[in-house]
Formats: sequence, C-alpha cells, structure tokens
Amino acid sequence: MRRFILTLGLIWAAAWAQAQEVLAPNPAIESTIQSQFEAFLADDLATAWQYASPNIQRLFQTPENFGRMVREGYPMVWRPGRIDYLDLQTLGGLVVQRVQVTDRQGRVHVLGYQMIETEAGWQINGVQFLRAPEVGA
Repeated sequence: MRRFILTLGLIWAAAWAQAQEVLAPNPAIESTIQSQFEAFLADDLATAWQYASPNIQRLFQTPENFGRMVREGYPMVWRPGRIDYLDLQTLGGLVVQRVQVTDRQGRVHVLGYQMIETEAGWQINGVQFLRAPEVGA
C-alpha cells in the first residue's frame, strides 16, 4: 500500500508541474465530494465508500479499512468544521477539485481531490494535501 501511495504522489507531483487549466465549477463533482463529507459525518462508511473510485476500493478492500484510513490520515475530512470549494483544474490530464477545509480547531487545510468520471458518475480517485494559502498581515 505504501508503494501505491508513493506512486500516486509522484504522479500528482508530475501533474502539478505541468500546465494547469482552470475549469468552470462542476456541481456534480462538488456534490460527490460534499456527499462523501456528509457520509463521514454520519459515520456511514458504506455510503462514503460509494463515492470512492474503483482504484481506491481495490486498494482498501472494505469500507471499514477505508474509514480507518480517513480517520487516521485525514481527520479534517472525517470531522470538518467548514468546507469551501475552490477551483476545478485539469493538471496533466487529471481533473482536480481544490477544497479548503477548516478543521474544528480552526486550522486551514487545502486538499486536491482527483476526480474520475465512471458509469456511476463522478468518483474520488485520491486526495492530496496542497499548500494552504499564505495569510498576510
């Protein structure tokens, strides 16, 4: 699993280095991400699992494994305070929705949600921590 995550990180790094194109907001993508947030808040792992891509489902194998990874690795996703949808971009062929999540302690996190369109609609194919915007005085 570590090799997969490292490989995914390298793919994303290469994509970020390529030209970026900002797209118009996509309500279907935002709805998918929002629905997964709501499922986590309700402790409904089976529903949250439905929004994960086949690749993510193969990697984690069960909703419980997936939920454990999110609780431990992405606590701000598990229990967000505030969620703001930033821009939607294509990055080296990847579709990435940037989301700013303020956790319940007031810390700001910017996440890149890689999205893929499947027969089931838009699904989340990975989430990467991005640099939070710098706040000036």
